[in-house]
Amino acid sequence: MLIAIPLFDRFTALDAVGPYEVLSRLPGAEVVFCGTDARPYRTETKALAITADRMLADIDRCDVLVVPGGYGTRESVHDDVLVGWIGRMHHTTTWTTSVCTGSLLLGAAGLLDGLEATTHWAYYEELAKYGARPTSRRVVEEGKIVTAAGVSAGIDMALTLAARIAGDEVAKAIQLGIEYDPQPPFDAGAPDKANPETLSLLRQLVAQER
Repeated sequence: MLIAIPLFDRFTALDAVGPYEVLSRLPGAEVVFCGTDARPYRTETKALAITADRMLADIDRCDVLVVPGGYGTRESVHDDVLVGWIGRMHHTTTWTTSVCTGSLLLGAAGLLDGLEATTHWAYYEELAKYGARPTSRRVVEEGKIVTAAGVSAGIDMALTLAARIAGDEVAKAIQLGIEYDPQPPFDAGAPDKANPETLSLLRQLVAQER
């Protein structure tokens, strides 16, 4: 089972690594990080790089496609090589997935028109431009397309996918193995839970990064 995770400059680390930590533990899984070029790709903070060992051109099919998000999607939605490759891979996959603003790349590839999908809550309007129907659900399944909300939701998506592929017990064993038992110190992980001051601060930070 080949799992392909395409990288691009300014991707979000956890969008790629979270699903990797889950899906790489599936029986028979082979995970490949790939990119338009075989080279290191730096995250949006530029403090971390992950190496794409394979070029997109070298991969003509995969069983599972996991498209991460990040501030780099702003440019990558106009990357005909990457977007075209995502569209072609979708025709070969059993599962096509995204995390956070990776759904914008699925949208740019024409895969979300008329479908419910999710992304980071700050990008619902951008997602709707691709014909998707944005929803605040953390993980959204539409046939073989599975989208996850912002960043940490990629782990939830990957566990959902693991259950679809290998069964609930395998997925639960993986969850136990990575000790995924979230107990955050604050209940501010969604816009309807955060106070106005927190929302304002986050919007300022997002505006600076864009």
